[in-house]
Amino acid sequence: MEDDSEPEQSCWAHLPDVCLRRVFHWLDNTDRSRAALVCRKWNGALYSGSLWRSGTITFYGQPSSAHTLELQSALRHAKKFSKYLEHLEVKLLNPCNTAFTQKFQVTMGSLLSYLGECNSRLVSLSIRYLEFDCLVWRNVVRAQFIKDLATFLRRMSKRLDYLNLKGARVTLEEGCELLNSLTCLRDKSFISEINIEDFFRLHLPVYSSTLFHQTMSKFHSLVILTFNYNCISDELLDILREQSAHSLCTLNIKCHIHDPHGQVVWGMSWANLAKKAPKLNVNFFFERVMNHDHLARILLVEIPVRSISLRTCSFSDPDWTMRPILTNLLPAYCHKLTLELNNEYQLLDDELLQLILSCKRLLFLEVWAFLSVTFMERLLQNRVASGSCLPHIPGISWTGPTLLCCISSRCLGS
Repeated sequence: MEDDSEPEQSCWAHLPDVCLRRVFHWLDNTDRSRAALVCRKWNGALYSGSLWRSGTITFYGQPSSAHTLELQSALRHAKKFSKYLEHLEVKLLNPCNTAFTQKFQVTMGSLLSYLGECNSRLVSLSIRYLEFDCLVWRNVVRAQFIKDLATFLRRMSKRLDYLNLKGARVTLEEGCELLNSLTCLRDKSFISEINIEDFFRLHLPVYSSTLFHQTMSKFHSLVILTFNYNCISDELLDILREQSAHSLCTLNIKCHIHDPHGQVVWGMSWANLAKKAPKLNVNFFFERVMNHDHLARILLVEIPVRSISLRTCSFSDPDWTMRPILTNLLPAYCHKLTLELNNEYQLLDDELLQLILSCKRLLFLEVWAFLSVTFMERLLQNRVASGSCLPHIPGISWTGPTLLCCISSRCLGS
């Protein structure tokens, strides 16, 4: 006897499109291409614009066959679904030679040209760590890429809301050319977030550049600005106060030992900006800047500091002393503090404990350093005795005779 019953279908066949698209959202480009071949329903779901609003394209300096296929798939989908694209991230990982950077420039030039003509929705662009100061970039290749990118930014300047060019390492003229591209259509830009950390080459005193000040004066609605301290000047703070005080919320400022940071910035300039921008929070990231006088000249009391991160590699230099920084400088500022220290040359247990106990404004503390067991005992004893909101310690790992401690916490009362 023949069985006339309908063949049993998988539950996937009855899954609503909205749920199906949510599942496909987590697939990479290769798996999405395979899923599109399953049936008409899946193929139709994969053409939904919501799946292609964000795109990531990764260029590997030493690609495997899998990496090559991944790149080709990403490029193909970026063009095929370009009309839906709103957020584009390009990653350049370890460029190995001039041939690779030239191929990258040609590929990106073609993609940017295509997107400039076919896309009308892009609001976010991130191209990080181009590192144009490396020898793998020939002058003519670098110049052509900057020209292509500037042309693309001009086309997208009406809609682009976020730009991340961290680690580009361009000259002052090249950097200002790229930033000016965002303002050329209306002689002003209403982009809300820019990341130009390590955007300019090392050792450049950007703070003294009239060209840079003229460029920054064209941005009228900045909300978040990430950049290096070698860009800071009284003129720049005045520009931010005049043009973006109504919207400015966050300044992320990196200060590296190899960047010029000897300029004089008056506290009154910071005070005027903070007065006009009441929502402003400033986050400082210091790398190997451990001289107390240098930090004291930068961390002025008029700055609305929200967080400070201090990273260093060695304390063998006698000028690099953390004691006065921990005891005299940081307690006045800290809401959030991150310390990554190699303190083999200096015992800082007493100073760190004093900081924790005395800083009433501390909401978040993270410490990577060598600390003694005695320090941990004293910290716990003070916590029990005082009943105060001291940071708790979520994780401890032993490394020989000393204790490597990471304190990463929020106050119990927060």
